[in-house]
Amino acid sequence: MTRHCIREPRYIPPVHVIGEQPDLFGGPTISHATERKPVGAKALRAITKWAITPWLGDVDRESVLEKAPAPLPVYLVACVAAKLDHAAEARDLYISPWFRKARAYVERTGSPWLILSAKHGLIAPGAVIEPYDATLGTMCAHARRLWGARVLDELARVVDAAAPLIVLAGRSYRDPLWPSIAPRAAAPMEGLAVGEQLAWLSRAAAEI
Repeated sequence: MTRHCIREPRYIPPVHVIGEQPDLFGGPTISHATERKPVGAKALRAITKWAITPWLGDVDRESVLEKAPAPLPVYLVACVAAKLDHAAEARDLYISPWFRKARAYVERTGSPWLILSAKHGLIAPGAVIEPYDATLGTMCAHARRLWGARVLDELARVVDAAAPLIVLAGRSYRDPLWPSIAPRAAAPMEGLAVGEQLAWLSRAAAEI
């Protein structure tokens, strides 16, 4: 059986030309661009050390693998009854002294924050919503469990699973969530009366 001596041309994927330089035979040198994160200073030192190390066993494994920074904590702030009488961004809709102090505190931390809404579940501070009349305190136990399941589902979609959660909310808002978030959550104002919470928020904001 005769074998063909001419090979089929290989498929060469298209490339993005970012520069040309004639080679010794006058042809172009073609390169293609690849997106990559810049190498951090620590990783660069580790790579250099690896390159000049005679034996791989002499390399410090921890120095080669640069750890990713830990995610910032996410603050969960409960909604309140006092609201504007017209649609507004959620951060502005709630107008009680407690909410305004809580907002001032979390915004000074520089960490992301979300609002626990009795009607909407979990909402971003910039979401525009209408005023509403709903509170977990008047809901039955079954309705609060459904609300908690909804908020947990939204948390799983929008918050890094490794991010600590700081909950600024009363028990009616914490209890439906706590069994699932307790390992990574904290409630710094737990057990404080409203006046004590206002003082805590003012003091915490001043200390940042």
